[in-house]
Amino acid sequence: MTNHDYKQNAYYLMYIIRCVLNNKIPAKEKIDKINLSDLLTVAKAHSLTAIAAYALESAGIYDKDFEEEKFKAIRKNIILDTEREAVLAKLEKARIWYMPLKGSVIKDLYPQTGMRQMCDVDILFDSNCLTNVKNIMRDLGFSVLHDYCGHDIAFEKSPVSNFELHTHLFGTGHSEILNVYYGNVKRLLKKDTDNNYGYHFSSDDFYIFLVAHSYKHFSGGGNGLRSLTDTYVYLTHYRNELDMKYIQQECEKLEIAEFEKQNRELALLLLGGKKLSQDESKLFDYYIFSGTYGNITNHVKNKLESDKTSAKIKYLFRRLLIPVSKENSSYHAFANRYKWFYENRIRLPLLVPYRLGLALTKRRARMVAELKALKK
Repeated sequence: MTNHDYKQNAYYLMYIIRCVLNNKIPAKEKIDKINLSDLLTVAKAHSLTAIAAYALESAGIYDKDFEEEKFKAIRKNIILDTEREAVLAKLEKARIWYMPLKGSVIKDLYPQTGMRQMCDVDILFDSNCLTNVKNIMRDLGFSVLHDYCGHDIAFEKSPVSNFELHTHLFGTGHSEILNVYYGNVKRLLKKDTDNNYGYHFSSDDFYIFLVAHSYKHFSGGGNGLRSLTDTYVYLTHYRNELDMKYIQQECEKLEIAEFEKQNRELALLLLGGKKLSQDESKLFDYYIFSGTYGNITNHVKNKLESDKTSAKIKYLFRRLLIPVSKENSSYHAFANRYKWFYENRIRLPLLVPYRLGLALTKRRARMVAELKALKK
């Protein structure tokens, strides 16, 4: 598929999503132009196959591949909901405060089950209870996918359960402004009324965090069409409740006010059926070619542009460096990822050839993509 065709199918995808979210049937003349195989490719890249299946069904189209994606999404959401309730019950019993995050909250704002596809479940918890939480997850049959790297631990459990449990909302490598603002997150939380240790954001603060999290991806490897869909669903659900003056004020503190405005306007225009300006179309292109979680090309480009003094050689040199001082923002992430080397500092010089070896073998595809991005 050419870039032009990919882009055209992204527009078709957002059109049928707009229809299903606004309880309208896609026009036959539009549907007849769609190549379902190409549409599926784009929808998969943006984790939007299930909602696309619902939209196609409303037009009387029951495609086998889309239907399979939809049932997989429903099944996974049901399993994740069941596992989440088990985890939260254990946290309640252990008297550990917690708060579900991101997609596990937003998915319930969508019209139907499974419409918002889930990759994992994110939960914030009391950072003082790290060891207890690890034990709880192991008792529930989870194994550690990646260990604590300063702000979260990833767990997995067969067949499809992935959980990320966070001690902090942002970590090393993220914006210092975001880290400081959300460092004492408890000041922003509201107590749940139907449990003893659960918390939640107000609708305003949840939206601000949604924007901050989207910005983290946008300014890194890029952000996909699902994030725009989430933004639209959230804004329309809470259209009469949000205090936009407060939201703008807090986003200015976080230095993401311009991003919030552009992201919000793009989502509302696109899924509201309005025509995009040239600048808005260009911004939409960035989302289209990013995929759900961004890509290496965007990551390298944004990294170079964020540091005006950075050149390609300096970028490569930095990629080879390993942090040896605890003052370095990446130190704890490296220390947890490469424990054997950091257990004895004499071993640290061996980490450079070890990482080069990984790049040439297990991570070869990523290395090639990164070098191609630098060449561009």
